Amino acid sequence: MRNLTAILICAALLLLSSFGALAQSACLPAACGIDDNTIAAHRWPNVRPLEIDEALLGDRDYRQIEGPFAIHTAPDSEASETFGAGYTFVTVVEEHDDWTLIGENQWVRSELLSERVAPSRFAGALLPAGEGALPFTVAWTLRHLRGAKTPGGPEAPDNPFRYRYTRVYIYDTVTVDGYDWYQIGVGQWVHQFKVAKILPVARPEGVDTHKWVSIDLYEQVAIAYEDDQPVFATLISSGLEEWPTNEGVFHVYVRFTRKLMSGAHYQPDFYYLQEVPWTMFYDDQIALHGAYWHDGFGFRRSHGCVNMTVTDAHWLFEWARSEYDWSNGDYVGPAVYVYSSGEYD
Repeated sequence: MRNLTAILICAALLLLSSFGALAQSACLPAACGIDDNTIAAHRWPNVRPLEIDEALLGDRDYRQIEGPFAIHTAPDSEASETFGAGYTFVTVVEEHDDWTLIGENQWVRSELLSERVAPSRFAGALLPAGEGALPFTVAWTLRHLRGAKTPGGPEAPDNPFRYRYTRVYIYDTVTVDGYDWYQIGVGQWVHQFKVAKILPVARPEGVDTHKWVSIDLYEQVAIAYEDDQPVFATLISSGLEEWPTNEGVFHVYVRFTRKLMSGAHYQPDFYYLQEVPWTMFYDDQIALHGAYWHDGFGFRRSHGCVNMTVTDAHWLFEWARSEYDWSNGDYVGPAVYVYSSGEYD
């Protein structure tokens, strides 16, 4: 009798455990996701990444200065400007013994400079036109990962390894404990925080240019459009919580191939960034621009500007050129629509 009772108790516990697992993953493992044949027929997103231009990435010698520094008009001269410690990156023009030229009549002590900084090699992707060209939502993985076998599960060591910035299709979505889990392969599921999705939007009211750009602050993705057709998408880094990127509809009003950006002098968040490339201002001092100093795209990290890789910012800068009517002195550029497709947790 005792054995029978023990067996019944064990059976009940197993049944409860099964129900718990079912509630946790929101579906039976065999019923989750689309079939293997469909995935095999659409294994890789039908997009074309931008080519990496080695000359473009290597045309400047970027260096970091980690502590306080001074700028001199000539080697061994008195300091013309002094700055506190902060987020400082400069461009090397010439090196002469203990001194380095970083601009016209701008010299710093060579001992202050880091080794050469390598810009990110990530690049966005050109999007195909036509109905059905992208049968599933396209996303980038935001970190190295292996998918879980089922929604809500742990990473499976025998699943394929996905490098950060891998382009994937999202075949299906299952909600577990209030969060979305995305199917990115056969028996491969990832938490919504581990990917950034390309989600084209309809042209909003106020967007009155042929070429325009949407900035999704939740997904950290920018999309370029020609009329209603999305043609390009990439990861961005927008403003941190303390310095949010404003939502709304704007227009690019001035642009520079290279621009010094500096602010918050002698404050904890001081920054001094020489030759910020391919800059397009659209909201007062907020701009779309290249960022050679980090590789954290897909995550917020700026003072409000929209950071892109050098490759992506250059493409967007050149693509937008035709939107300006230089002959009539019309320097109003593409519309920029900033919004959020979700709420930060």
